Amino acid sequence: MSLDSSRDRRLVSAGRSSALERTGEVVVVGALALALVGVLVVFGVVGLETTVAGVAFYRLVGLATAALGALVLGAGAASYTGTVDSHPDDHVALPTALGFGVGGFAVGGLVASQTLGLSTAWPLAALVVGVVVAGVAVFPREDVGVTLPVGVFALGVGAVVAAGVVAPGWTWQPIENSATYPADIAIPFLALVTGLVVAWVGARARDGFGTQGRQSGAYLLVGINAAAMLGLLLLIVGYVASRGYGPMTRGIKLGLFWDPQFWFYFAPIDEYVVFSTPLVWFHWPFTMNGVALMNEINGIAPAIVGTVWVVAGAVTFSVPLGVGAAVFLTEYAEQGRFTQLVEISTNGLWSTPSIVYGLFGLAFLVPRLGNTTSLLSGMIVLGVMMLPLVVITSRESLQSVPDEYRDASAALGVGKWETIRSVVLPAAMPGVITGVILGVGRIAGETAPILLVMVGDPFPSVGAKVLQSFQFTASPPFVTNPALVQPASALPYQLYAVITAGVGQRPSFAWGTALVLLLVVIGFYAIGIGSRIYFRRKLNQ
Repeated sequence: MSLDSSRDRRLVSAGRSSALERTGEVVVVGALALALVGVLVVFGVVGLETTVAGVAFYRLVGLATAALGALVLGAGAASYTGTVDSHPDDHVALPTALGFGVGGFAVGGLVASQTLGLSTAWPLAALVVGVVVAGVAVFPREDVGVTLPVGVFALGVGAVVAAGVVAPGWTWQPIENSATYPADIAIPFLALVTGLVVAWVGARARDGFGTQGRQSGAYLLVGINAAAMLGLLLLIVGYVASRGYGPMTRGIKLGLFWDPQFWFYFAPIDEYVVFSTPLVWFHWPFTMNGVALMNEINGIAPAIVGTVWVVAGAVTFSVPLGVGAAVFLTEYAEQGRFTQLVEISTNGLWSTPSIVYGLFGLAFLVPRLGNTTSLLSGMIVLGVMMLPLVVITSRESLQSVPDEYRDASAALGVGKWETIRSVVLPAAMPGVITGVILGVGRIAGETAPILLVMVGDPFPSVGAKVLQSFQFTASPPFVTNPALVQPASALPYQLYAVITAGVGQRPSFAWGTALVLLLVVIGFYAIGIGSRIYFRRKLNQ
């Protein structure tokens, strides 16, 4: 064989591979765009009846879906016939085939019951379709087993939407007198599901199927999942901010103190500010006022104070106990059935519903703390809720500290407790703080426990004055604080009172409260992240 002939074959092979890569890339990009269109339609950014070049938008969605299905089928056929270079496995993995079978069962059941009217025999029809789809996926070669079910599904969805079978005005009621699903929900849902599945197959086809194709498909799904989580978080925060920013910033005033000795004078302006000096006055009614008849703008200052105090008290209660328990279980206790029992118990306590903690506090703490709801009861209940997570994360952090640290300290003649205090705990502190941050994120927004054990008036005019209420006596307990055993409001409870119960304030008040609650929780996170960075830097010095 001549060198020129060998080079020509390599060029042809490269051209075949690049053709499959380009087709796969087109499929992935188009499918992700289709899924994005589904999301945009759900949120009303794009209307299904909008016309583009004289064609209704929903028909374009159907045509695009069908075109993607045809491309998927073409890629599978080209790979199977050897038109393009690929390296598919002999069979599709069994979990993938089972997934296709479940999808076929669902589609077959819907068609049989809703389209063909098989009110009693539809389960049999669905089972037959599911078995056939699973067989089509598992028995042929991978390139056919993956592309054929997905391509046919995309073609079918595209044809149904493009032909107007499912179009604006169409509704579906699965069960009589149950919820009704319009086309505005059905079409974007089909576009989203079809787009994700087709993109997954396109990523596999792009890399020629086989091991590399499966890896690319998995990476694509993981990346989409991460992007969706981030996007959902930004969507929630952005939506709350858009609804709550106006009520939260209403009535903000800024000005400079006027003094005849100075030559300058600024009148108050209705703006917000992010700086301050001794000569600047700043009033933010929503976060500095309570609720009172004489207030021009009612605020949530008492609820902010209550939230900060209850979280601070819970952290003060749970962190020393949790870290101490983790140190004992990790450094002193023998690793056996006892530690396994404690681990199972802490995992179970962390997954216990919050209302159970609230009932515990109502039945056990409230009768013993003046037989009334109180700030102290809320601190203890939320602290007990947070305690399991602190124990779990602290144990994992302590166990992750290399034994070389302990051995080096022991070789220098340092005692066990001194080693734990000076070496092990500082090294584990970033992980401990991470657990505290996660715990604060949960308890700061809890409503059920504080509803049962802590709150009284949902809209008080003043907050809990904990620091000013300490009293020293000559008899036990020597120090008392009436503010701790009195009810206090909190931001989650005010949200509950306005939105769920409709008490006292407008919905805009609730959106402003929700935004402030987000900012308070983010503030706790910022403090925790800053502490974690500090300890990491200290550790690396």
